[in-house]
Formats: sequence, structure tokens, C-alpha cells
Amino acid sequence: MTADAVERRQAITRLAREESGHVLALLAHRFGDLDLADESVQDALLAAASWDEIPANPAGWLYTVAHNRGIDRLRRAAAERRRHQSAAYLLSLPDEEVSEMIVEHSDVGDEQLRLVLLCCHPALDRDAQIALTLRLVGGLSTPEIAAAFLIPEATLAQRIVRAKRKIRDAGIPLSIPHSLDERVDAVLTVLYLIYNEGYLSRSSAGGRVDLVDEAIRLTSALASLLPNNAEVLGLLALELYGRARAAARFASDELILLDDQDRTRWDSAGIEHANRVLASALALEVAGPFQLQAWIASQHANARTAANTDWPAIVSAYAQLSLLTPSPVITLNRAVAVSMADGSHAGLALLDTITGLDDYHLYWATRGELLTRTGDPDAAADAFRRARALATNPAEQKHLDRRIAAL
Repeated sequence: MTADAVERRQAITRLAREESGHVLALLAHRFGDLDLADESVQDALLAAASWDEIPANPAGWLYTVAHNRGIDRLRRAAAERRRHQSAAYLLSLPDEEVSEMIVEHSDVGDEQLRLVLLCCHPALDRDAQIALTLRLVGGLSTPEIAAAFLIPEATLAQRIVRAKRKIRDAGIPLSIPHSLDERVDAVLTVLYLIYNEGYLSRSSAGGRVDLVDEAIRLTSALASLLPNNAEVLGLLALELYGRARAAARFASDELILLDDQDRTRWDSAGIEHANRVLASALALEVAGPFQLQAWIASQHANARTAANTDWPAIVSAYAQLSLLTPSPVITLNRAVAVSMADGSHAGLALLDTITGLDDYHLYWATRGELLTRTGDPDAAADAFRRARALATNPAEQKHLDRRIAAL
């Protein structure tokens, strides 16, 4: 493949990832049909494969071609004549004017927000929300999403089709809901799940940095639309802290624990960016769980060495987080912090109060570490073996193999 061909392919990938969601949102609003908009954008992206050279305005090109493909589909669909008539005025616009709409349209941000909120409508289940957000807003392909969540491509495709059909049949509007805060909470939860899947993928040894970056991009877009939402900013800061440590988290496809990471490899500029975002969130003085998690991450990211970590403050933050969103996983993380602040026996005592995590590999991995520190190698080895049987990530499996061998 020539250098020009590689450059064109990379440009098409960027176009799909960074602009297809914007274009889809605009067309869905103009056509009043999510399926039509999605099919038109996909048609246009397929057409981009025949580029001889990269257009000067790729986003404008995508809008123009997708818009024209949508009009063609409307022309061919006699049963949709009413919708055709509502969009017919667009036929009279010169191509040059249409191609600039993606740049000049003042409601691009609002349309993108509408699409994100539509994908996370409470009528859809969580799996459908995640799939639609990645597919329609994030620009990821169906095979990419299926691979990320370890499900067959056909299953993922059916999930997306069912979700879009539910939106169509229920007449769910592409609009800003009255209860915006409730919908935003669902959006944040979906973006957090996407980030977590990328941070430590269930299948990729080194995590999925592309998914982490996608979560950051989508959360950044949401933050630009809702700049005074403290939790949106909190989630963005949390994601940025995690991304800043990416280069030091793995070595030879093995997971490196936080205390053992080479902190000189952390991205100091990324940490400073996260610090600024978190400061903006905290300045709004509206407490929330994502801000607390980001604050905890900031304590790790800004500690020059593992010994400089303020563990008592982190324990306090986890106590507050447990009050806001109690869960066994939060208690597990709190137990780790307690073990660092008050000793491994204290951490084990809190760990013993947890129920519901018997099938969670990190519970057993944590138990193995604490038992090792308290001088019980046999029980520690048993715990590590249970963690190893449950772990699916190759880097974690390799790390656990090493811990078992050491005992």
C-alpha cells in the first residue's frame, strides 16, 4: 500500500470517529428518521473508500454525500412521501452551501447532545445504550464494538437494530428531554463503562487505549455542551488521570501495580490537564461520585512516589463515596486504602464484610495480596488461584501466574 493510500485510510478512520456522529445528528434532526440518517452516513463512509485525494473539508464532504444519499433514499421510498416532502426544500440548495452547513450550522452542538441523549433514553436497556452510543455517536464499527465486549458481531448488530426499532416504534423524539439531569446521569454511566472497558479490557493484554480515548473524546464533547455540570467534568478528569498513566501500566504484556509503576513515564501534561478539569468541577460546589473518584485518582497522580500518597485522605474519600453510591466494589477499593493507611489486617477485616463478589477476580486478587502481607502464603496462593480462574485479561492472568509462582 502506498503512502498516499495509507494517509487516505487514516483520514477516513478519523472522519468516521470524529465527524460521523455530528453529521448523523444533523441529518437525523433534518430527516426526522434515525435509521435513514445512519444508513446515509454509512453509505457516505463507504463512498469515501474511493477517494483519489483527501477533500479540503472532509466533514463538509461527508455531510454533502450523506445528505444526498438520504435524499436518494427518500426519493425511492414512495411510502415515505410525507417525510420526503418535508425534506424536499433541501434539494434546491447548491452543493457548496450544503457542504458548509457542517461548519456553519449553529446548532451542531445541540444536535450532538440530542443524539447522545437519544442513545441513552431510559426506555433502552444498558447494553443497548452502550452499543448505540459507540455506534452512532462514537463512530466505532459494529465489529469493533463486538470485539471490545466479547460478543458475536451478529449479536451486537441485532442489539443495535432492536434498539433503533424501539426508538422508531415508540416514537422517541430526537430532542432535549425536560428531565435533562436524569438522562445525563445515564450518559455518564455509559461513558464510564466504555472508559472502564478500555482501561483494562477483558481481552486485550495492554488494555484498549482507543476505547479510553473514545470515552475521553465523548465526555469532552459533553463537557463542552454542559460546562456547568460538575459530574461531567468529574468523569472527564477521572478519565484523563487514567489516560496519563497508560504508558506505565503494562510491561511485557504484564500488569504493573500502581505502587510499582515508573512514575517518570506518566504524562505530566495530561495530569496537569486533569488537575485543571477537576478544579473546575470542584469549584461548582456540587458533590458527586465521579468527582470523588477523580479526586482519589488525583491523589495518586500527583504523588511523586508511592510513599507520598495520602492514604488516610483517600480512606476518607472512599467513606464519602460509600455514602453516595454504596456498592461492594467501592467497599473493596476502600479496603485496599484502609490496608495502606492502617495495616493489612485492618484491610482484611473490612474485606471480610463484603458479600456478592465471589465471582469478581479483583476481590480474590486483593485478598491474595493482603494475605501475603499478613504472612499467610497458603491462603494467599488459594486466593490468587481463584482470581486466576476468573480473570480474562491476559496481562492480569500473567501477573497472577507470577504471584502464585512466588508463593
